[in-house]
Amino acid sequence: MKKFLLFVLAIVVSFLPGIIGMLFSPDGASDLWYNALNKPWLTPDGWVFAVVWPILYFILGIALYLIIVDKTRYSKAMPYGAFAAHVVLNALWSYLFFGLNMMGAGLIVLLVLIGVTIWMMRAFRPISRTAYYLVWPYLVWLLFALYLNGSILFLN
Repeated sequence: MKKFLLFVLAIVVSFLPGIIGMLFSPDGASDLWYNALNKPWLTPDGWVFAVVWPILYFILGIALYLIIVDKTRYSKAMPYGAFAAHVVLNALWSYLFFGLNMMGAGLIVLLVLIGVTIWMMRAFRPISRTAYYLVWPYLVWLLFALYLNGSILFLN
């Protein structure tokens, strides 16, 4: 039962940026702003984001759970700190980009988030190789988001 509760906790924590981000994602005034932007040709339809992000958050939750339950001799302070930093930066990006329409600041936060994600992966690797590999899809998606954010900034 304890492991199940830890799993649920890890999943809930991993979804925090998405829950916070939903407060700022395109809807109403921010939707009008976002729809008026010039976007690069690789910009996916909105439903793609609604499918991809929950999958990524779930995978990150599994990675966090693997770190939590691993009985290793390594300190877990760095993996937990990196994961917490990723949660904050991920939510901050949504607030800056969609909430405040600050594309440049969003781009800077996204660059830092990519760096923190690489740090998180490196912190996960000695503890759980599976957790390390589970973060790769998130990193790839962040690189795609960097392309989108940077292109939108350039085009507008």
